[in-house]
Amino acid sequence: MLLKDFYNVVSLENTIGSKYLITIKVNENHDVFKGHFPGNPIMPGVCMMQIIKELSEQITESSLFMQTLTNVKFMALINPFINSKLVLELDINTTEDGLVKIKNTTYFNETIALKLSSVYRKI
Repeated sequence: MLLKDFYNVVSLENTIGSKYLITIKVNENHDVFKGHFPGNPIMPGVCMMQIIKELSEQITESSLFMQTLTNVKFMALINPFINSKLVLELDINTTEDGLVKIKNTTYFNETIALKLSSVYRKI
């Protein structure tokens, strides 16, 4: 974990084939939120991207290096004091040439916060 104690995995379930449903709990008292932004904490987008990478590494049991982002849409702000529980849907596929393609939708309650498609290479 790049940011120690930033989040905890509450549940990780392989729903069908290459699809996973993961629930995490964000530590709203983490130092990241003191600077982003004081009095109005918002989850940094780069932190969400790192969480997706770390969860994908756990699932694939591989170290990954981001090669490309083909689609990133931040659709709602995540305030950890209001919505510290996030659900991530991951679809993880490995190509014949060893690339790991990931499609993600992250949401809280019924609100979609992030949609992301990325390609990683194993390192």
